[in-house]
Amino acid sequence: MPNESPKVPKVIHFVTGGFSGATQVAVDLCLAAKASHAMPVKLVLRQKRSTSALRVKALQDLGLDVEVVPGWSHLATILALKRICREWQADVLVAHGFSEHIWGRLAGLWAKVPVLVHVEHNSRERYTFWRLKICHWLAGKTAAMVGVSEGVKSRLIELGFPTHKCLAISNGIDWSRFETAPGLAWSGRHANVLMASRFAKQKDPITLIQAMRILHQQSFQTRLSLAGVGKPHLIQQSQKVAAQSGLSSQIDFLGHVANMPALLAQHQIFVLSTHYEGMPLALIEAMASGCACIGTDVIGVREVIQHGVTGLLVPENNAPALAEAIAMLINDSEKAENLGKAARNSVQQNFTLKVMSENYTRLLLALYQQNKVSF
Repeated sequence: MPNESPKVPKVIHFVTGGFSGATQVAVDLCLAAKASHAMPVKLVLRQKRSTSALRVKALQDLGLDVEVVPGWSHLATILALKRICREWQADVLVAHGFSEHIWGRLAGLWAKVPVLVHVEHNSRERYTFWRLKICHWLAGKTAAMVGVSEGVKSRLIELGFPTHKCLAISNGIDWSRFETAPGLAWSGRHANVLMASRFAKQKDPITLIQAMRILHQQSFQTRLSLAGVGKPHLIQQSQKVAAQSGLSSQIDFLGHVANMPALLAQHQIFVLSTHYEGMPLALIEAMASGCACIGTDVIGVREVIQHGVTGLLVPENNAPALAEAIAMLINDSEKAENLGKAARNSVQQNFTLKVMSENYTRLLLALYQQNKVSF
């Protein structure tokens, strides 16, 4: 029929249930698609030890179609996701993050999902010889391979994936959550330091704690708050280093924080001490809140922070350089405030959920239409 509306694809987003940055991106894309009625979406989470039933229920309460598949073995994951793909009759499977993008695409291929998309969320994933072999084979069956930054896209190409299939779509945050965030006035904020991230090998809170020890030795009285959950032994290790540095009373371990915009808006300084990134959402959120931000000079971070304009970059794993940057911001409040304002403007222009979701929607619709034409 000539006036019939074109069919839109049914899309499954498959991602870790560990509620990492990759999980947040997948959740945001599902929420945006649901709100705009762009396409039917289902979110499938791979069970992890840290998967919270309460957080899954919260997503379902937002109206998302969410299922959790077993994570105790790769085969169990693949079989469960294959069943969901077939029962739901998915047209597109978007598999986020390492190593979920491997098991997700294998399940989608087995279920005969027409369009497979791989989203790489980090620049330094742990590809073994055989996993890389599998991914090279899967690349031939995959319609597109998305890096969440230009640096991650370049890394995909370095790994030998087809250049013509690789593209970059930057992560973005829901600007509405930060538009009316309380306490944005600089004078109402504490000259304290905040870092929000999972406790994982990728992140480097230890260097930040060591930087705080240097500041303490220089008679700076600023406090540090570490927000986030993660591996218990890494949290304990950070707490031990804080205690050994004599900083237990100056460092707060906050755990999971439900209202990050409110917490960010209470702080003047945000630090992301990390070994590597894809496109760090926590940093983008801090910039959206108008914090003066410091990040390590690694892929992903350097694409978000323009040194001296929207924040400061310091060498990786360098406590003295990090301490010097923090001290400079504390001593020059006007400079810090100006960096925060520039950072907020940069996020509004370049790193919003609206921009990200529109880019993904265009991509998925185009891939779906190309697939229809090819058959």
